[in-house]
Amino acid sequence: MAEVDVVVVGAGIVGAACAEALSAAGVRVLVLDRGAPASGTTAAGEGNILVSDKGPGAELDLAIASRAEWLAVLDRLPRQVADVEWEPKGGLVVATGEPGPLEDFAAAQRAAGVDARVLKPAEAFELEPLLTPSVTVAVHYPDDAQLQPVLAATALLAAVRARGGVVLGGVTVQSVLRSAGGRVSGVSTSAGDFACRAVVNACGPWAGAFSVLAGGPVEILPRRGMILVTAPLPECVRHKVYDADYVGAVGSGDADLQTSTVVESTRAGTVLIGSSRERIGFDDSVRVRVLRELARKAVGLFPFLGEVPVMRAYGGFRPYAPDHLPVIGADPRVDGLWHATGHEGAGIGLAASTGRLLTELFLGLAPHVDPLPFRVDRPTLLGVS
Repeated sequence: MAEVDVVVVGAGIVGAACAEALSAAGVRVLVLDRGAPASGTTAAGEGNILVSDKGPGAELDLAIASRAEWLAVLDRLPRQVADVEWEPKGGLVVATGEPGPLEDFAAAQRAAGVDARVLKPAEAFELEPLLTPSVTVAVHYPDDAQLQPVLAATALLAAVRARGGVVLGGVTVQSVLRSAGGRVSGVSTSAGDFACRAVVNACGPWAGAFSVLAGGPVEILPRRGMILVTAPLPECVRHKVYDADYVGAVGSGDADLQTSTVVESTRAGTVLIGSSRERIGFDDSVRVRVLRELARKAVGLFPFLGEVPVMRAYGGFRPYAPDHLPVIGADPRVDGLWHATGHEGAGIGLAASTGRLLTELFLGLAPHVDPLPFRVDRPTLLGVS
C-alpha cells in the first residue's frame, strides 16, 4: 500500500490550495479526484476574489486575509505555470434606487478594514462610462480581483507535483480506512489502497456525501448557478460590476431562484454575466427562464449589452452550508478526518487562506485567522438545534 501523509480528496481550487499549502510546508500529499482536476465547480466559476460582497464577520476576515495570501501563493508557484490571468481590476457596486442601504453597508465594511469608496454617479461613470444613467450611488472596491480558476487550480497542483506530491484524476475514493483505534489510516480507491494519517474532504458540493462515507457527516448541499458568456468585445467593462442586490442573494438561504446582476470582462474579451442561485439538488438541466432573467438584468445595468450576442451559457454547483460559512478544520468525531468545503460561490477567493489555515491547524501552528467560526462541530452545520 503506497503511503503519504495526507490524502486530499477533491482537485478543485480549494483542494488544490490545501494540497499546495501542505506541500509547501513539507507534508507529503496525494490529491485524488474522481474526474479530471479542476473540472467540477472550479471550471464553472468566474474567478472572483472579492471583499466587496461580505458584511463584517468571520467570512469577511477570511476574505481579507485570503486576498493578501493569494499574492504570496502566486509568488511561490513555479515560474512556468505562474500566469493565472491575475487581474487586480477592482469592483464597483451600484444602486439604482435608494442609496442608503448600500452606503450603510460600505460604512460597516470600512469599519472592518475594507477599502470601500462611496462614489457619486458622475464618478461611477468615469470608472464605467457605459453604465446605465439610472445609477444613484456606487461603491468602488479597489481590492477586488479576478483570476482564471482552472489555470489557478492547475498551477497549484503543478506546484504540488514539483515538490514530490502526486495528483491523480479519474480515481474514486470508495472508503476511508481506519486503524483498530479508529484513526484514519488510509483510503481504498478504484486505483488501489493508499496509506495516510489524514484525509481532507475537499469535495465541494459533493462534500456532504463524502463526509457520510468518511464517518463524519456534515450538512453541505449543492446550490446551482448559471453564467452567460458574450462574444469577444473591445474593452467595455473595466471592473467587476454588480448591483446592490447581489450581496443579499449571496447571504440568502432561500432555495428558490434568485438572480442579481454581475458583469465583468475576461482577458479574452468575453463578458461574463451572472448571477443566479437556486437549490435544486444536482439537476443540471438548462432553464431558459434563468438565462432570460440574467440577460434582462444585465441590460438594465449596461444597456449596450442588449445588442451583444451571447456565445454560450454554463452552470455549476456550489457547496452551500446552512450558515453561509466555510468548513475548515479537523473533525472531532473521526481522528484524522479534515474538512475544507462549504465556500459556496466564494471558493476561488477564499481558497488561499483556506489552504493556509488548514495547514496551520494540521501542523499545530498559530493560525493567521480565527479558526473557531469555521469549525466542523458548530451546531448549524451538524443540524443540532
